Amino acid sequence: MARMLIGCIADDLTGATDVAITFRRQGLSVVQMNGVPDRALATPAADVVVIALKSRTVPANEAVAMSLASLAWLRTQGAERIYFKYCSTFDSTPTGNIGPVTEALAEALGAGIVPATPAYPRNARTVYLGHLFVGDLLLSESSMRTHPLTPMTDPSLVRVLTAQCRGRVGLVPFGVVSGGADAIAAALAELRERDYRHAILDAITDADLVAAGKATLDLPLTTGGAGLAMGLAANLAERAVGARAASFPDVSGPAVILAGSCSSATLGQLEHVKGRYPSFRLEPEALLSDPDSTARAIEWARRSLGPTPIVIYASAPPEAVARARETLGRERASAAVEDAFRAVAVALAAAGVRRFVVAGGETSGAVVDALGVRALAIGPEIAPGVPWTSAVGGEPYALALKSGNFGGPDFLVRAFEVQG
Repeated sequence: MARMLIGCIADDLTGATDVAITFRRQGLSVVQMNGVPDRALATPAADVVVIALKSRTVPANEAVAMSLASLAWLRTQGAERIYFKYCSTFDSTPTGNIGPVTEALAEALGAGIVPATPAYPRNARTVYLGHLFVGDLLLSESSMRTHPLTPMTDPSLVRVLTAQCRGRVGLVPFGVVSGGADAIAAALAELRERDYRHAILDAITDADLVAAGKATLDLPLTTGGAGLAMGLAANLAERAVGARAASFPDVSGPAVILAGSCSSATLGQLEHVKGRYPSFRLEPEALLSDPDSTARAIEWARRSLGPTPIVIYASAPPEAVARARETLGRERASAAVEDAFRAVAVALAAAGVRRFVVAGGETSGAVVDALGVRALAIGPEIAPGVPWTSAVGGEPYALALKSGNFGGPDFLVRAFEVQG
């Protein structure tokens, strides 16, 4: 059996592609699987296998079950260490799912203490004295404070994780982290002796994360965003088989942008292409009240397909999202939008579309599921944490799956310049 240096479990699809491109950038070969793999499925030889789940906002018991099933498969494939990947803005509710999944994985692996950090300086996410910053803002002052599914109103990761966990949560502060890998390892050992089961790691530079990766390299379980994954990969590079040289497939023809994220980054990207690309808005109220609403969007899309990408979006400013949630209910509104994107994706694929740019983790999961894509090859990077990917097996789809918060204002234009 080929050696797998890291088995990675990601709590959503865009987070999975984010961490996959991070591993690939460090010279490791990567395969991404969508959903819990079938027990009989053998993975292609790779340094890293990333399993993309849709577990971020489901009930905690469901997230735990999916994660443990993924862990069981990764262990049969010979994974030497496990990485649990979540968003660099620590997206979760007061009851989970980061804490419950971490503790379930830790128990299954017999882990003593589990380090955790969402820090990702490449995307302006840093942790100082246990507090998460987005750029120059505390997490609670960023656009994440009004996220429709996981509003983040407390920047203290120790407090946030403590609310989700049975075990005690400690901190390895920057004064220790800046001392390097040996200092970090000693601090983790001391916390474990004091019966802490989790440790938030400060990090404000890539060098901090490389040191943290070295300090935690031999632990059975580490958790974080793509930043700590980079730190681990940097310390494993000498052991890697290396990225395969296969060329990324050339996929051409009509292209569509499907945007469900309501993040400020995605809203800015949609504004940037207003008037440049034909656009159609999905209204949650109409989707729930009018059974023909999705069909009209599909008919518009079919008529509009051509040399220019088209946009179908449900993204809206926070105040509009809040009104819709109050009127329709959060779960009903979200389900209606996801169902519409599934139907749109299937119809457009039948119409010959093979290039999809998708904004938002929930939306990406719905689209990939609807298209029946089970595995992805990682291609060229469009923006930090966002690569083009290609479907492995079946139809030759090219997919750019973007976390709502990622990418600059010109991302939706740049994506097609990179893909060509």
